[in-house]
Amino acid sequence: MLMTGKEYIESLRKLNTRVYMFGEKVDNWVDHPIIRPSINSVAMTYDLAHDPEYKDVMTAKSNLIGKIVNRFSHLHQSTEDLKNKVKMQRLLGQKTGSCFQRCVGMDAFNAVYSTTFETDEKYGTDYHKNFVEYLKYVQENDLIVDGAMTDPKGDRGLSPSAQKDKDMYLRIVERREDGIVVRGAKAHQTGSINSHEHIIMPTVAMREEDKDYAVSFACPSDAEGLYMIYGRQSCDTRKLEDNADVDLGNAKFGGQEALVVFDDVFIPNNRIFLCGEYDFAGMMVERFAGYHRQSYGGCKVGVGDVIIGAAAVAAEYNGAAKASHIKDKLIEMTHLNETLYSCGLACSTEGCKTKAGNYQIDLLLANVCKQNITRFPYEIGRLAEDIAGGLMVTMPSDADFKSDTVVGNNGETIGDICNKYFAGSDCATTEERQRILRLLENVCLGTAAVGYRTESMHGAGSPQAQRIMISRQSDLEGKKKMAKEIAGIKEK
Repeated sequence: MLMTGKEYIESLRKLNTRVYMFGEKVDNWVDHPIIRPSINSVAMTYDLAHDPEYKDVMTAKSNLIGKIVNRFSHLHQSTEDLKNKVKMQRLLGQKTGSCFQRCVGMDAFNAVYSTTFETDEKYGTDYHKNFVEYLKYVQENDLIVDGAMTDPKGDRGLSPSAQKDKDMYLRIVERREDGIVVRGAKAHQTGSINSHEHIIMPTVAMREEDKDYAVSFACPSDAEGLYMIYGRQSCDTRKLEDNADVDLGNAKFGGQEALVVFDDVFIPNNRIFLCGEYDFAGMMVERFAGYHRQSYGGCKVGVGDVIIGAAAVAAEYNGAAKASHIKDKLIEMTHLNETLYSCGLACSTEGCKTKAGNYQIDLLLANVCKQNITRFPYEIGRLAEDIAGGLMVTMPSDADFKSDTVVGNNGETIGDICNKYFAGSDCATTEERQRILRLLENVCLGTAAVGYRTESMHGAGSPQAQRIMISRQSDLEGKKKMAKEIAGIKEK
C-alpha cells in the first residue's frame, strides 16, 4: 500500500530513533522546527505518488511483488525506468526547492541488487536472496531506506585496515552464528533521521587485509546501538525564531544530514548482503556511485529551475527585467541547467541490463553528468546572486520590517523606514521582494545550499572521483587506434 505524506510522518513517531542536536538528545524530533522541513520534503515524495498527474514518473510496477510501488523503492527494469527516475527527481526539486532525501536509498537498492547477484555467482552465498526478501519487505510497507556509504575515513592516505583508529571505516567486530556485530560510523548521511531503515555499503574498493570492512547490510533506524548526530546548516537557527517565515526563504521544505553511529550493532544473517568478500566492495561502490551521479542530473536541475524562476522574479521586483544583460544571464542559467538534465537523460538512455536483470546507467556518461554538476550549479548560483543584488545578503530581519519602534523625527517606525527604503518596482510589495530574495539566499547560501551547491560538489563523490572514472571508462587506447587508422599509421 502506498502511504500518504501524513501517514509517513505518523509512521516516524512509532520509531525510537535516537537523535542528538546541539549536544542534547532530541526527544520529539519529528516536530522539531529545524528537522521538520526536511520531513516535509520527504512527505512530498509520498503525496505526489497519489497525484494522477504524476503517476507515471512517481510509481512503477514492482518486478518483485507485482504491485504498484513508489519509484524510490523500485528496481529499474528498462532504460525508460532510468529516464523516469531522472524526471521524477527534477519534479521533486521543483516542488520542494530542496533535497528530498530518498535518492540515496533508491540508488543503493539497484547497486546492491546486481552486486549481490554476482557475489553469489562466484561464492555460492545467499546475499542476493537476503536482499530480495528485504526489498520485498520495504516495498510492501512503502518504507524509506537511507543508503549509507560514506565513512569518516580518518587519514585519507591510509587504507581502512591501516588506520590508527580502526573505527574510521565501519567494520565487523564480531562474527556470530546468527549474525555479525558492526562498529563505526557513516558521515554526511542525507535523510538518515527521516528514514525507517538504513542500508549500509562499503565506501572504497578493498584488499584482503580490509575484509572486515567489506560489509553491506540493512538495519532499522532505531536499532539498539545506533544513534545520529544532526548536522548544522547555515542559518539553521532562524527556524527557532518566533514567527519565522519570511526570513527562512523556504519555510516549509529543507534538507538534512547527520552522522550515523554504529556502537556495536547486531545484524542478523538474513539482513547481510556482503560479509568479507572484499573483491566485490569496489563493484558495489562503483555501481552505486554511477546511479547516484545520474541522480544529480535530475534533483539539482529541479532546484535549478526554482533558482532561475526566483532570479527572474527578483529582476522584475528590482525593475531590471528588461535589461539585456539580465535576459542574457537567465538564458545562460537555463542553458547550463538543461545541459545537466541532458546528461542525466543521456546516461539513462544508454543504460544496459545487468546480470541480475535490473538496468544500469552508462557509467562514463553518469560520471560526465556529475562532473558537470560540480561546476554548473555554482555558476547558476553566481548568476542568480548577480541578478538579485546585494540586498539578498544585507537585508534587515523581518522583525525590523514589522517593528513599531519609533526612531524618525516625524514619528516614523523602524518598520516604516525599512518598508520605504527597501521598496522596489511598483509590481510588488516590499514583503514580496523580501520573500523572493530570502528564497534565493536560502538556496544559494542558506540551509538549502547543503542540498544544492555544496552537495553538487561533494555528493556522490568529489570531482576527482569522477575524473578517475572518466579516465577508466574513456577507452583512450581505442581512440588512439581510430586516429592511427585514419592517419594511415600501422599498429606496431
